[in-house]
Parts: sequence; C-alpha cells; structure tokens
Amino acid sequence: MVKLEHLRADHANALLAFEQENRAYFARSVPDRGDAYFTRAGFAERHRALMEEQHARVCHFHVVLDDDGTLIGRVNLIDVQDGRAEVGYRVGERAAGRGVASAAVADVCRLAAAEYGLTALTAVTTLDNLASMAVLTRNGFTRVADTVVGGDPGVRYVRHLRH
Repeated sequence: MVKLEHLRADHANALLAFEQENRAYFARSVPDRGDAYFTRAGFAERHRALMEEQHARVCHFHVVLDDDGTLIGRVNLIDVQDGRAEVGYRVGERAAGRGVASAAVADVCRLAAAEYGLTALTAVTTLDNLASMAVLTRNGFTRVADTVVGGDPGVRYVRHLRH
C-alpha cells in the first residue's frame, strides 16, 4: 500500500510540489510554514539543511510513496537522542482517509526499533486533530500529557519500542 524511502536530495522537486499542492490543506490542522518555505530557493535551502541533519543522524526523514511511486506523504523522526525521537507525519489531501498515515507510522515505528536502535517515540498533536490522535492510538502510542502545539491546546503521546 505505501512505501517509505529515506529522504534523498533527488526528492526535492517532488517534495516541494507535494508541499505546495497541500499547503492550504495542511494549514487547516497545523501551523503554516510561511511563504519563504514554499519558494524554490527557500525550499532548496531547507532541503539541504534536512539532508545535513539526516547525515548527522540527529533526524531520520522519509517520504511516503504510493504504489505508482507518487509522493503522498512524509514521516520523520526528529531530535534523535538517548534512544528516543519525536515522530511527525503528514499525508496529502488526495491520500487522506485511506489508512496511509497509519501504515506509514507503523512502518517508521518498525524502522525506529530495528534499524535506528530507538527505544521510545513521542508525538504531539492538537486536540482538534482527531485523525492524528487515531493514527497514534492505532499504532500503540499512549496519551501522556497535555501540551501546546503551535499556540493551540494539544496532547503528547509516547510509544515504547521493542527490538
């Protein structure tokens, strides 16, 4: 159904097109990234920075591809430290509601334990993002605390991993 690939330099154009196409859709549930992010130059600079973070192994970035190889989402492990990381994900509007986010998060949880040696993952979402809360719960995350996400009320989740 879905395939994860490590983010590569050659994903930049497809990823920018994905982000531009879904900007308004994402802005309904998460803070917008600002106009500069969506320009070719601004995006290229940010993409280079992500590649450097991934090379340093402080983050693991992934694109989500459908059966045809079309980029339909992304799922990331950020701030890797002491066996833990925070998982973040987004799926484009055309793929929403089809189990893509749940499958991608399940895949990244397996990678986190088996390939990256992580022992726990955290995630945050806003209280009004019921779909994201469902994805996390389906994937074995437990709600542990209230928090603030981009200025909005939110919730923090944790999942302990087994190797």
